[in-house]
Amino acid sequence: MKNLNKFYIDGSWVDPESNKTFPVMNPSNEESIGQLSLGNEIDVNKAVSAAKKAFESYSENSKADRLALLEKLKSISLRRIDELALAISTEMGAPITMSKEAQADAALGHLDGFIEALKEISFREELYNGDILVKEPIGVCGLITPWNWPINQITLKVLPALATGCTCVLKPSEHTPLSALLYAEFIHEAGYPKGVFNLVNGTGEEVGAAFSRHPDIQMVSFTGSTRAGKEVTRDSAETIKRVTLELGGKSANIIFEDCDLETSIKQSIDDCMLNTGQSCDAPTRLLVQKSIYDESLLLLEKNGSKIQVGDPRDEGNHIGPLFDEIQFDRVQNLIKVGMDEGAKLLIGGLGKPEGCSKGWYVKPTIFVNVSNQMRVAREEIFGPVLVVIPFDTEEEAIEIANDTPYGLAAYLSSGNDERAKRVAGKLKAGAVHINGGGFNYGSPFGGYKQSGNGREGGILGLEDYLETKTLHWG
Repeated sequence: MKNLNKFYIDGSWVDPESNKTFPVMNPSNEESIGQLSLGNEIDVNKAVSAAKKAFESYSENSKADRLALLEKLKSISLRRIDELALAISTEMGAPITMSKEAQADAALGHLDGFIEALKEISFREELYNGDILVKEPIGVCGLITPWNWPINQITLKVLPALATGCTCVLKPSEHTPLSALLYAEFIHEAGYPKGVFNLVNGTGEEVGAAFSRHPDIQMVSFTGSTRAGKEVTRDSAETIKRVTLELGGKSANIIFEDCDLETSIKQSIDDCMLNTGQSCDAPTRLLVQKSIYDESLLLLEKNGSKIQVGDPRDEGNHIGPLFDEIQFDRVQNLIKVGMDEGAKLLIGGLGKPEGCSKGWYVKPTIFVNVSNQMRVAREEIFGPVLVVIPFDTEEEAIEIANDTPYGLAAYLSSGNDERAKRVAGKLKAGAVHINGGGFNYGSPFGGYKQSGNGREGGILGLEDYLETKTLHWG
């Protein structure tokens, strides 16, 4: 892969100041992809300086000019989408079918969403009292993205910066640089002025922290763990910069007795296991009403046993490996914790699936008879692990669902629309998926409580990158 040892700064691929490197591994076979150069504070300063200079002119570009650049980026993304899907599959283990249909597709779906939002948003309007409200780009943005949905999160941050007239420096996850470097090529080919978009690879402790502390970065947008989000917030406090966070989750999925049970159980398993469970909004706590609990366990075992684990290079609807050894060990440890806590294994458990001796593959695992106070019900496992919790009444289900420090998403299944609306209104989560309803591009995404602040996607996603000014005429 070209450019593993280069950074994209001020419109060119440049050598890093730092001589540190990081091994990039293929999680499906544990083979080396290459050595990635890691940046330092000097590299960050160079990128921020370029972005600050570019902001002077780019922030003055018209909406029409910015829309034209986004349309050009769309045509390039369409042409090179298969390259993007292959890069994601290689670097983090997403099966190639899923990588094409979901992971890489985000490069197009979010782009369409932001193009429509940019067309709709008003940057100047008159208030009822005669004052003028003006929305202006905030400035240089530091963007920090994770490995689990690499292009999804890159586009949710880079695109609104470009759309609103901001300039930016991106630090993608050092574990998944291939897709980020490709996307930098797309932006370069689209013809964005030099300095508008910059990319510096590195660790959160060095490059990410340099973003948060930099006086010329006006906003940091971070996606990752709640622990790391707290560090970003603390580091950003000295300069009082804007911080938007999309953090962890432990989403509840409530199955009521009046739902289409067979459909709901299959959907629940599919949603949990998607991306090998490595999604912050995955419905990993399945709350099942006691009157249908025994029947649900039979369906869970039947459908869960059908999940296939396999090579990401193969087409199909199987799941792939976890993204690295550290995550594999963490998931194995938490499966053991669940067993030690007294949760009953319905399927799966410790070790690798049969025939998967090489690579960081995990058995799809379902725990039943779980209490919401167990660690497996409270901690974000980030693997293909589902825990099943019984409940009696609607009120109890809501109480259990909300009994978490997180609030990114919630799910529910019910044949009663009034109940669905009532319960959805009481769930403390940024998104509620009802009867299998999926996320649509262009809608805002984000969470309550320790799942973060701010929203990504659509008009609200643009507004996070804007400052508000009022004009008072005499």
